[in-house]
Amino acid sequence: MRSRLKSQYGPIVFLVLTFCLGHMSVGGIHPDAPSIELKRDKQKGCLSVIIEGRTALVYRYVDWLDLPHYWPLNSPSGKNMLVQQTDPYPHHRSFWFADTVRLEHGREVSTYNALYSGQKIGTNAKTGEAIFGPPFKDHVRHRSFSRLQSEEGKAEIVSRLIWEMDGTTPLLDEERALLVFALGGGEYLLDLTFVLTATYGDVEFVSDDVHYAWPYLRMQTRFSGEKGGILTSDTGQTGQEDTNMLFARWIDYSNIVEGISEGLAVFQWPDEQGHRWLTREYGCFGPRRPDVRSGKPFVLKQGESLSQRVGVLVHKGDVKDGRVAQRYQDYIAGKWQK
Repeated sequence: MRSRLKSQYGPIVFLVLTFCLGHMSVGGIHPDAPSIELKRDKQKGCLSVIIEGRTALVYRYVDWLDLPHYWPLNSPSGKNMLVQQTDPYPHHRSFWFADTVRLEHGREVSTYNALYSGQKIGTNAKTGEAIFGPPFKDHVRHRSFSRLQSEEGKAEIVSRLIWEMDGTTPLLDEERALLVFALGGGEYLLDLTFVLTATYGDVEFVSDDVHYAWPYLRMQTRFSGEKGGILTSDTGQTGQEDTNMLFARWIDYSNIVEGISEGLAVFQWPDEQGHRWLTREYGCFGPRRPDVRSGKPFVLKQGESLSQRVGVLVHKGDVKDGRVAQRYQDYIAGKWQK
């Protein structure tokens, strides 16, 4: 998924790689459910989800970031499955949501390429490419949490964000609701719904048919197809060539790392149009918008909203041993919501 712009991250951005300290636990725990709690570090701008005493994932939202995102996302055995900064494609952000839009009569704004709207802070000595850092002219900014709660093996995180251009001009409001279900044995399910609202005027979506997903996930190289990882769709097709730009209800990415088989699957909530997928052997994948609004310009009128819902299952074993097909059915049936 090549961007027309390339760069390397500067040292200043690596400040976000530090793990969260401090804590804020919310809610009660059912004695028969796996323990789950939320730990927040306001100064560092991160919120950790702790399952059975171990970090499952961290939401990164510090103000000077180009894009809020989730990193790390750990496997049942404790391995980080996603990469926060990549080479090439340093604009990839682990587990993130972005797009290319413009206001009526306005310029094109790519939050997907938000990194490259930052200040040039240096030059990579090896490649000669620019190094960018904050502040970022175009970005997505976390505004607040409207709900933080954990109880009975479940956590709920509802955040409000704003998409901005030129530093302060608002484009879209976003509400992002994340439910985390602890399944036991280090496995867990994320149920993510994000809603974009054209609060400030008509917004045209102009993302092409190649470089976007809603949302994106970027696997660590050792979990990717380049190192023996296997992309598998619900239709039984495997690999980038037989899954990219094709319809699927879910796609799984699994591999054996350090002798342990583990993976993650992304579940697309079903709708009438169906969704094609972006898949890459180097590790990036995710579902696209409903096909009627995928790869073609469309306008979201002022006051209108657009949403998408996905599940992310972090599991032991491969697609078969992880019971991905059955767990997709459980997900759409609302098994863990009950």
